[in-house]
Amino acid sequence: MLDALRHGARARWTLTGVSDRLPRVRASELEGRGWLNTGGRELSLAELRGKIVLLDFWTFCCINCLHVLDELRELEEEYRDVLVVIGVHSPKFVHEADPVALAAAVDRYEVHHPVLDDPQLVTWSAYTARAWPTLVVIDPEGYVVAHMAGEGHKNNVAVLVRELVAEHEAKGTLHRGDGPYVPPPPSESTLRFPAKAVRLPSGHLLVADAGHHCLTELAADGESLVRRIGSGERGFTDGGPAEAAFSEPNGLCLVPEQLRERLDADVLVADTVNHAIRAVRLADGAVRTVAGTGEQFMVGGAENVLPAGGPRFAALPGLLGGEQVDRSGADYDGDPRRIRLTSPWDVVHAPALEGFVVAMAGNHTIWWLSEDLTRIRRLAGTMNEGLVDGPGHEAWFAQTSGLAVDGAGRVWLADSEVSALRWLELDDAPSAAAPHDVLARTAVGAGLFDFGHRDGPAEQALLQHPLGVAVLPDGSLAIADTYNGAVRRWAPSSAGIPADGHPGGEVTTLAHGLAEPSGLLVEEGPDGGLDLLVVESAAHRLTRLRLPARLAGEILDAGAHRTQRPVADVAAGEVLLDVVFTPAVGQKYDDRFGPSTRLQVSASPPELLLDGAGDDVPLRRTLRLNPEVVEGVLHVTAQAASCDADPAIEFPACHLNQQDWGVPVRVTPDGPTVLTLPLHG
Repeated sequence: MLDALRHGARARWTLTGVSDRLPRVRASELEGRGWLNTGGRELSLAELRGKIVLLDFWTFCCINCLHVLDELRELEEEYRDVLVVIGVHSPKFVHEADPVALAAAVDRYEVHHPVLDDPQLVTWSAYTARAWPTLVVIDPEGYVVAHMAGEGHKNNVAVLVRELVAEHEAKGTLHRGDGPYVPPPPSESTLRFPAKAVRLPSGHLLVADAGHHCLTELAADGESLVRRIGSGERGFTDGGPAEAAFSEPNGLCLVPEQLRERLDADVLVADTVNHAIRAVRLADGAVRTVAGTGEQFMVGGAENVLPAGGPRFAALPGLLGGEQVDRSGADYDGDPRRIRLTSPWDVVHAPALEGFVVAMAGNHTIWWLSEDLTRIRRLAGTMNEGLVDGPGHEAWFAQTSGLAVDGAGRVWLADSEVSALRWLELDDAPSAAAPHDVLARTAVGAGLFDFGHRDGPAEQALLQHPLGVAVLPDGSLAIADTYNGAVRRWAPSSAGIPADGHPGGEVTTLAHGLAEPSGLLVEEGPDGGLDLLVVESAAHRLTRLRLPARLAGEILDAGAHRTQRPVADVAAGEVLLDVVFTPAVGQKYDDRFGPSTRLQVSASPPELLLDGAGDDVPLRRTLRLNPEVVEGVLHVTAQAASCDADPAIEFPACHLNQQDWGVPVRVTPDGPTVLTLPLHG
């Protein structure tokens, strides 16, 4: 009892039947602006009575939400006669509230279930969702039986579905049959949601054709199809151009000429949904995997690294075959083919780092891959999501999605979820153990909840979820400002980029009215002028822009925005933060190697918290909120370790469950004194 209270553990459901669940709560009706994937009709929970309903609260900018979409595909197929998945789209960015953009995203990510468009977050609020993603399970009688935040719940959901099927089939309240999903009509085009492009030595263009799950080679004109590399079917297979399979490839890197023969590769591919880096030999279109296992890295998972002893020993800590293996993968430094990656979005060669840099969007980190492709390790990022500059091992990133290298060796980053332009530079005082230590800096960007389209001085300029970046000949940066439908330019001040601190400079707009630009390629035009080839993802095309001789661009101000999630009222003074952790079915807290939980709390602005910020073990903490700060955001990161509870299991499976929240709060005298956040195993 005391241990359960210490951890804040309260089971939402168990295998012993409905009597052990929390008091039954009737599910709220589904309300929003409209529906997708239903053939034009509206759905209600009443007509879904008799089915198990899984609500997936998501937004299409969120990489964790995309992971959940992939997790749900198998469940939808296995239980399609009893389970109805409904995506409730709850936008973060202004662009995501656009119904045209949402329809494109549903198509882009191959969402094969009904989607409720909830731009005002009505249904989100009714189900008290506080994080993207959130899963809510409703039983065949219309009662809520589970509420799970974050990703990695596929197995738990499968267990619960089987339990509910048995229970309600026995009661006669389960109705089998087809669900309400109606597929949209197919569309045909040469490219389908392209992401990035590179110019090949032949003069042709190679495009990461994410929607076609392949690489598409176009003639120099950027339109005429030359060939496709990849079968076009979602999958993970090496081989020739016809049998090789990709899954939403997003990033491309042309291997430097001096390395091509040694590596037997001309292009590296960030194969995002396969969680892998693939190598392509252009002569015959052969594809092979050079990093990743095809499975997703899960924070703290014992299965993240494949040990020398083979998969049977994947859950063993410590020495394996005489080799010390980092089971979390956080500080792994070794064979790239033995560690799981998580949604690599781009890759670039960085001569100053003597290797390739990988934007690991799925866990908000930056990784280094050696030039000979034999070693990979984390270069920067803590796996916490946010914008924090400083030494690489302390810096925070947020779904970095585009990379470029300038003439001085800096690696520039389109850090999408914080709407920022950032860079990495070599630390002047690296350690002997890590000669490639880096520092993270920010040129444009304020944080997770601030975005917009505002030009002018860089300190107050705003972007909206940029996915691409390119270095211009004068040393300034072009930014694919994706959700603003624009190409922006950041130019440093006349003093250049300082060794530390904010570089200043100015942001202007080079072009606008584009359809989700996601990649940029700077080229000299046939007449000697400067061209910008824009990968216009939502328009399924490459668009060539002629840049003016003077790259100043125009100054626009379409306003600033903050995330418009419902604000949680909290009391001034003391507030109990209660993170409720429920271990997965058949698991228990894992405290063999120390405390099983961890809680980190901070605030924006920092003055919001008078007491309670910082890092500690318990998942319950008393916060003291400043009554003079009316509104702000509480940033909460919770971790809980769990492993198999059955003592008969020789090698128990262990997991580190983690969830990040950014909770907008309003401080009021009469507000609630408890803030509860669910962390499900």
